[in-house]
Amino acid sequence: MIELLYAVLTLIFVVAGLTMVGMAMRAYAETSRKAMLHLSLGFALAVAGASATMISAFITNFEGARSLLLVNSGLTTFGYLFVIYSLITYRS
Repeated sequence: MIELLYAVLTLIFVVAGLTMVGMAMRAYAETSRKAMLHLSLGFALAVAGASATMISAFITNFEGARSLLLVNSGLTTFGYLFVIYSLITYRS
């Protein structure tokens, strides 16, 4: 049951994240602001972390949790750093 809940919540996160990526890309197309590219890259990395972790978890039957968490945390952290960078450089 917990695995199903994890999968459902991750899929919701992925859909929401990809929606944000699409919105940021549309904003870039309309404004040509590089900050919007950084924003979309940040959200894409966060989504990639969640997706890779979920897929790997089910493939490995949830073995190697430390490695899975490291990949998830690493991609999410770099994603959020890009989001922060986009917010800092937006006015430039």
